[in-house]
Amino acid sequence: MLNELDKEFKLAYDKVSNLNEIIATDIMLKLYAFDKQANFGNNFSFNGLHDVRNGFKFNAWAQLKDMEPDEAKAEYIKLVNIIINPKF
Repeated sequence: MLNELDKEFKLAYDKVSNLNEIIATDIMLKLYAFDKQANFGNNFSFNGLHDVRNGFKFNAWAQLKDMEPDEAKAEYIKLVNIIINPKF
């Protein structure tokens, strides 16, 4: 059974996944890193050999080392809310 944070996290994931607009690359990297940290913690994996794109993704995730999964979920939700409801 999902707790309230997990429900909000899934809802935020679904919202951002269904956006029709393009999200800036740096924001996408943050979302990727928060998602990975939330779901896998410090169990980093990197199988891109010399792939620069995967290197950026891995680096973004590695910067969140030791962040608690619940904190990563909360940061992901916060970022999605900013993307969907930007404050001018």
